Amino acid sequence: MCPSGKFDGPVKPAKHISFSPARDAPLMKGLWGARVMRETKETDIELSMSLGGGHVSLDFKGLGFFGHMLNALATYAGFSMDLTVKGDKHVDDHHTVEDVGLVLGEGLNLCLGDFDGHARFGSALVPMDEALAEAVVDLGRRPFLFFQVNWPQSVTGSFELCLVEEFFRAFSQKAGMTLHLIGRHGHNSHHLCEALFKATGLALGQATAPGNQKGPLSTKGIL
Repeated sequence: MCPSGKFDGPVKPAKHISFSPARDAPLMKGLWGARVMRETKETDIELSMSLGGGHVSLDFKGLGFFGHMLNALATYAGFSMDLTVKGDKHVDDHHTVEDVGLVLGEGLNLCLGDFDGHARFGSALVPMDEALAEAVVDLGRRPFLFFQVNWPQSVTGSFELCLVEEFFRAFSQKAGMTLHLIGRHGHNSHHLCEALFKATGLALGQATAPGNQKGPLSTKGIL
């Protein structure tokens, strides 16, 4: 149903266009890039990203706090990212936040290519004033999210913090990433959330760094 209450037809399948360059060279920060476009009746998102460079550009309106968090994640991971988002905010923020997670996850997956040669694991513990957050990452093609955060306030500004878990679930599923996120303590939700995104960025920066091994870091020899 559309907001007016009239049925406007079935939701069309998402249109995906993904691109990443050929990978015939060793993994290096910033060497590989990806472009992902996702278009549905709910959102229209375009992303260009690479694993290094530190350039972050976000173009979307009405989700200032969420943009602030994405900027923190990309900055602390050392990723370059150009992200343009249009979403159905006349409904609510859920579709936009979740679909951004799907697109970022797909972009990271493309940047990793055959998952060969990166450090794979990363972890970080980040404070922000009274708040402390922990993130642990395994970029090993095993998508899973463990999320244990109790928000002292349910919103910060106009942003509903229940959407943070939805973002990270979508992100981890598309990226092929096991991600554990824990809010150790804190009584200001803004501080706790920002520490969580910064910790995730730092952990991803470690996990995407070139590994010392040849091939994937796995006892199986393949990921």
